[in-house]
Formats: sequence, C-alpha cells, structure tokens
Amino acid sequence: MPDAATTMTDAARIPTCASRLALALVAMVLLLAGRPLAAQPMPIFDAHLHYNDEATAVYPVPDVLRLFRESGVVAILATSRPNDGSRALVAAAAAGPRTGPRVVPFVRPYRNHADRQTWFNDPEIYALIESELRRDVGYRGIGEFHVFGRDADTPWVKRIVALAVERGLWLHAHCDDAALEILFAHDPGVKIIWAHTGFSTPPATIARYLARYPNLVGELSYRYDVTEDGKLAPAWRELFVAHPDRFVVGSDTWVNERWARYREIIAHYRGWLVQLPPDVASRIAFGNGERLFGTGGNP
Repeated sequence: MPDAATTMTDAARIPTCASRLALALVAMVLLLAGRPLAAQPMPIFDAHLHYNDEATAVYPVPDVLRLFRESGVVAILATSRPNDGSRALVAAAAAGPRTGPRVVPFVRPYRNHADRQTWFNDPEIYALIESELRRDVGYRGIGEFHVFGRDADTPWVKRIVALAVERGLWLHAHCDDAALEILFAHDPGVKIIWAHTGFSTPPATIARYLARYPNLVGELSYRYDVTEDGKLAPAWRELFVAHPDRFVVGSDTWVNERWARYREIIAHYRGWLVQLPPDVASRIAFGNGERLFGTGGNP
C-alpha cells in the first residue's frame, strides 16, 4: 500500500499527464487538418456501354456491378446485342439500387452480328424497335447503330429518326460526317449522341457541327487523340472549355477485351479530365450525362 507522500505525488501527476494528452490530441488534430483528405475518385457516367451476349457468358451481372462500383461508375448508358443484356442490367438496378449504377437503357437495333450490315434497310428492325419500346424498361433512346454515308438516307432510317423525335428519344449513332448530316437533315430536331465523336473528325470540324446542331453530343471513347504523351491536346482542351456541356465519356465494351480493361479505360479518362478546369471536368465526366438522362426526364 503506497504511503501518503507517494499518493500525493501521483495525484499531482494526473493533471500533468492529462494536460500532455490534451496537448497531444490538439497537435494531432492540427496535423491532420493540415493534410488534404484523400480525394474521392471523380464519378463517371459511362455513356457507351455494351453488355452483349459474349460478355454475359463471361461476366455475370454481380461481377459487372462490382466492376462498376470499384471503378467509380455511378451511371451507365446500356446498349446491347441483343437487348437482353441491357434488360438484365435494368432489372439488377431495380432489384438492388445500392449495388450498382443507375442504368439508362437504349434499344439496340441488332439481334446478331449480321444486323450491323443491314439494319438500316430492314423493316424487321423497325418492328424490333417498336416491340422493345412497348416493354416496361424505360428506354431513353435507340442505338448504338452503325451507319455511313448514303446508307443513312433510307426510308427506314428516316422512319426511325421520326420515331425518335416523336417520342423524345435519343439516337446513339456510330457514323461518319456524311451520315451525321443526313440524320439531321431528316429532322433537325433529332437528338444525337455521336459515338466516338466521329472517330477521326478533327476538333475544328467538331466545333462547327456543335454550332450547327444544338442537339448533338459527342461521346469520346476511342478518341485517344484527346491526349498527346499523356497531356491534354491543346485543340481538344480549347474545344472542351468552349463546349463543356456537349461531351460525355464511354467505355465501349463491344468485345470482352474491353471488359477486361474496364478499370484502365475509366482511369484513362480521369487522367486527362483532371487537367481541365474542375467545373468542365465534372460536366464531361458525369454532369452532362446526368443532365441529359437524369431521373427527371428530358433535358
């Protein structure tokens, strides 16, 4: 049993220790306050995603949802061949809205690979589109489809454009400059997401199209010319800053190799998006997709 002197000495030490602990906690708080918090990854709206039959056999829905979560993808524009894949993603999102991204489905006018070469002149494809739109899926557009030059000037393409305008749907068009102009000539009011923004169309020409067609939005998958040695190319930077509301990004998982590289593809976007002014970067990464296809409906 300690004697009285020892007890008094220990008692005197208690405030001193408490003071030191308090000072240490204050110092720790100040130190942490001086350190920037780990930045959360920029959310991504993937505006060009295919969940085709080849992918469904290798990447089950739970694995795909986990991949989206790990990649910071919060919304996707789903367009698949056949449309079963997109419907499966819509069903998964409805069943567990916290397990994956919000899904914006488009009707794809392809039943198989062969339809890519003939869809634009096939009455059965128009019937397929009408049939899909009757489903309780919440389709917001038609595409992605491939069309080049005068193939965009068939009666069936013209009817699809008219159908899209009538119902307030978007078209997701993988097309050259000539076909793009024909699609807008069918009806200037049509709304088009231009897959790959023409693939090789230069920024100066893209700027002219954006000025001419107010309902045109450029999607940027496969536009690796956006960067030069990892740095944002000056012409593209100028284009993005001048038209921050007119671009979206996408993964274009048209083959399984793109699924295998999904994280890398999304990381590549973030690599050059952070080189833009923050408000421009956030619009292209997510904001424009949300504005166009948010739960509130049409823009």
